[in-house]
Amino acid sequence: MIPLATITPSANWVVEAATVALLRDVPGVVPVFSRTPVPDGMPDAHDMPNMLRAAELLAHAKPAAIVWNGSKGGLIGLGHDAALAAAITAATGIPAGTSALEMEREYEAAGRPRLGLMTPYDEATAARTRRGFAREGWAVEAEDHLGLSDNLSFASVPAEAIVAQARRLAGRCDMLCAWCTNYPAALHAAAIEGATGLRLLDATALGVAALLRLRGSPPPG
Repeated sequence: MIPLATITPSANWVVEAATVALLRDVPGVVPVFSRTPVPDGMPDAHDMPNMLRAAELLAHAKPAAIVWNGSKGGLIGLGHDAALAAAITAATGIPAGTSALEMEREYEAAGRPRLGLMTPYDEATAARTRRGFAREGWAVEAEDHLGLSDNLSFASVPAEAIVAQARRLAGRCDMLCAWCTNYPAALHAAAIEGATGLRLLDATALGVAALLRLRGSPPPG
């Protein structure tokens, strides 16, 4: 078995469940996890000491890859995530990535389509997300947010509410994007795509995709 390692925000309920579900049928891999403190309000930089401590603990398991499965990079800028991934690799010798860096790869590969952005957030955080996407050139054509502000409430959004968001966006975009790794859209991707006929890019699932892509990468050096 080959470990695939994930750093998840400390108050997150969804990343571990989604990662286990998405890797269940992938032979020869086992997911391992570490948490790092993420305060409310998403400060404009990563907490590098705590991130690196989490990565170093995961490195004890000798994983093939380490990924930060958090959506923060989409709000504060990909440069922060690129620096984080580089720092993890420098500290551990293990290939590293993030959900937001994988989003850029997938979005580019898809031809940079018009996005329908789905989040659980309140207006202030939803607006910050839109600004972050615009800064990266991720074209948000339509947007729907649920008005929630408590991080733990994000994880409890029921499937029918998420599918309803997707339906409201369908017809106004080329692709859906669910952006919050404590929001369980990844667990309902089949229902979302079946209801809309649109592909879903989900922040949590992108973190898992990064793990699978990086597991075959040669070690640096």
